[in-house]
Amino acid sequence: MSQSLTQIYLHIVFSTKNREPFLHDKPFRARVHAYLAGICKGLDSPCLQVGGVADHVHVLSRLAKTIAVADLIRELKRDSTKWIKLEAPDLGEFHWQGGYGAFSISPGHVDGLIDYIKNQEEHHKHETFQEEFRKLCEKYGVGLDERYALD
Repeated sequence: MSQSLTQIYLHIVFSTKNREPFLHDKPFRARVHAYLAGICKGLDSPCLQVGGVADHVHVLSRLAKTIAVADLIRELKRDSTKWIKLEAPDLGEFHWQGGYGAFSISPGHVDGLIDYIKNQEEHHKHETFQEEFRKLCEKYGVGLDERYALD
């Protein structure tokens, strides 16, 4: 076979440093989400949905065959942090947490995950980021060491 083909869907989750509600302004948060989607597009990892609340984001994308998961997430965090600080000087202390969650999902679960990400506002009326992240790790079979995962 002379061509390389991939179809890897990633559910990426990361929070602001110490879960500070830096993204409380909804119009600005929507702009951050759009910017994150643009970063994905620029890295040939098309974004299907971005969402979240004041203290974290969810990104659903298709991973390009030319980039590692860690590199995609590093670029998402680095580029968006620079942009946030330029666009909102009052957020000069903004940082993303050091870690992240990145989970592969099957194509059959894409539509359900899109709906889940779109409904983050409603979802987080009843559950904190920490509770949600614990459940995601359990669902995806990932061991969680809370000493390091929820900075």
